[in-house]
Amino acid sequence: MTQSFFKKTSIRTLLLCGLALAGATPHTALAQTVLDARQNNLPPTFARNGVRLPQVMPSPAVMQSTGAAFALPQSLTLKWNTPPTPLLLRAAERLRTRLSILAGRTVDFTTTPDAQGGLELTIQTTKDTAFPGPTMREGYMLDVAPTGITLTAQGPAGVLHGMASLSQLVRQELDGPVLAQAHMEDAPRFAWRGLMLDTSRHFIPLADLMRQLDAMEMVKLNVLHLHLSDGAAFRVESKKFPRLHTVGSHGQYYTQDQIRQLVREAADRGIRIVPEFDTPGHSYAMLLAYPRYAANLPLNTTDRAEINRAALDPTNPATAGFVNAVYAEMASLFPDPVFHIGGDEVVAKQWTQSPHIAAYMKQHHIASVAALQADYTRHVAQALRLRGKTVMGWDEVQEADIPPDTIIESWRGPAHTAQATAAGRATVISGPYYLDRLLPASAYYTTDPMDTHKGAAEAQAAAQTTGPAPPDTPVATAPTPAVPDQTADAPLPPLSDAQKSHVLGAEAALWTEVVSPDMLDARLWPRVIAVAERFWSPETCCDVATLYPRLAMMQDRLNLLGLKTRSNTLRMLDRLAPGETEAADILLSAVSPVRNYAHNHEFLQIRHKQTATLQPLGTPADIASPDSFEAEAFNAEAQAFISGHTELRPELERMLILWANNDSAFERAAAHNAGLTPALAASTQLARLARAGLAALGPIHPLNWREDARDALNTAKKDIAASSSIHVVTNTPQPEGDLIQRIVPGVEVLLDQAIP
Repeated sequence: MTQSFFKKTSIRTLLLCGLALAGATPHTALAQTVLDARQNNLPPTFARNGVRLPQVMPSPAVMQSTGAAFALPQSLTLKWNTPPTPLLLRAAERLRTRLSILAGRTVDFTTTPDAQGGLELTIQTTKDTAFPGPTMREGYMLDVAPTGITLTAQGPAGVLHGMASLSQLVRQELDGPVLAQAHMEDAPRFAWRGLMLDTSRHFIPLADLMRQLDAMEMVKLNVLHLHLSDGAAFRVESKKFPRLHTVGSHGQYYTQDQIRQLVREAADRGIRIVPEFDTPGHSYAMLLAYPRYAANLPLNTTDRAEINRAALDPTNPATAGFVNAVYAEMASLFPDPVFHIGGDEVVAKQWTQSPHIAAYMKQHHIASVAALQADYTRHVAQALRLRGKTVMGWDEVQEADIPPDTIIESWRGPAHTAQATAAGRATVISGPYYLDRLLPASAYYTTDPMDTHKGAAEAQAAAQTTGPAPPDTPVATAPTPAVPDQTADAPLPPLSDAQKSHVLGAEAALWTEVVSPDMLDARLWPRVIAVAERFWSPETCCDVATLYPRLAMMQDRLNLLGLKTRSNTLRMLDRLAPGETEAADILLSAVSPVRNYAHNHEFLQIRHKQTATLQPLGTPADIASPDSFEAEAFNAEAQAFISGHTELRPELERMLILWANNDSAFERAAAHNAGLTPALAASTQLARLARAGLAALGPIHPLNWREDARDALNTAKKDIAASSSIHVVTNTPQPEGDLIQRIVPGVEVLLDQAIP
């Protein structure tokens, strides 16, 4: 196929991940050549003068393109090498719909060639009995040229991925939509590319979940891990134990029919759904429904911290039967072979301070709480194994004698990944990709799943809501204590090749303590796009220097296709300041919420042994995004300006003037809308930074301008440092309104280069 493509394109640009031409990175400095339409005997209507290399995310392993494009026809003739299954026909209809939306006009698919020749889309694939499943074949090759489009895939998953890439080749030109010419050869780096959504802490309505499936398909994620029970709620209808959903869900749950619908829709998109029902800790909701299985009675219903602590009683002979029956019913709803049992953050005192559990441990010579949990995990895992399920659990479960095929989800840092893979256990890495830490996309993107040197204080996060263990708790069972702040975790030896072979992949995780349905899309995207590329593309493709421009483009595509990152943000602003949202929108384009759980007030209350209270959502910090494309553009342009691109001065001045003048407008809006007042300090600080940047650019400097600028910069940097790690957050006051400034790097470089 490669040779035939080259025959069609005699003048070409080669975009091959990991290949540098003349010292250039693949996306930033490749030569751009114009395809001579006459040389290739193409009709003049197909020729395009503009040259823009297509941007596909995740970046394909191999991509060859000149940047030339041809008109997207009104109709494509769809040809299959074998009769398509209903699933593939539905995939083709989604492709047709997406092409139409991106083109801004209807695109039809036919099975009869156009009398004038038209454009054919030929799809060649074979059956894959493993689809959708852990070993499904996902590779594909795609040729797009004016003479026809050919998609060759290893199976249905490859067809879906090739279609997702094809839709990203559409762009608009003055005379209408065009398709970029390209050749791709692509396959995933990791088999497991997941997204974990917590639907327990805040319920995610079915329509919102469905919307994420479409976006996941576009970025080639293939596992949706649903955290369906926790202390906060049990979210699935149970016919065997109806109090689980009538009492334990607080009225918000998925019916079994809805679960089946979700599973079907996910499978249509090549996405597996892995359910998680967390035990023996994080079981408060289950125990509200069936308190007889609790480790301690009566349940404390007045302390919100107890929601995270309550545990099952593993010494009660009936507990195992109850859990096994619940798991059996829930497993029947999810056809995927993997079933997640949780197993994390069991609070030791739940068992050690129970007289009857302590007596049981002594009678049965169980030396520690870890051993007691291991015994529980072993029984539960074996029961699921007999039902044909592969057990998955958070990395705490590897202390048990569990079935050898148990999958370990490593969340507490590289040491636990090393432990699991050294033992030969299949491992999925999620710790570096906790989206609820509210780090920007670049922070997740620059962390490779195999990296044992760059942790991000995941071990410190282990005790995030459980509180300290009592002094007599065995060390092996106590939550990991906070340690002095570090820029990186203690370095560990790299994973050996044998250990790497046990890494199935990785997944991003969004815990929803401070995420409402209105916030969901913006708290996931665009950061999930960046993570998806990290999981799919070769490591050499992941160049952070090119991330944000491509991320902005892909984010806009996904919003066009149905995501609500922008529309929901505007709805939340409309709620805060109806009729006066413009100033708030400008402010939020340059700030972000504080990081590393600093915005999770309940987390900090529990850390400080204060009464935990429910946190209201919908504040400016809830609306602000961890990423700001406007700020990233400003910072990049400021760096380019001091490197000699003086033509950027007017654009830098335009942005700075906008931010400097916005403060008075924001103050006026806040005077009428109390919901904006928490952000008043951030607005004032943004204006100070903007004025500092303008002073640094200006030919005439006001009196004491440098001192004022340095003071503004240092204040903003101090605010950012206050949430630089989980340990720092625990002991440091946060800026007013939980907002930090994103234009600090750009202002700082301008200030540093200014003439004294």
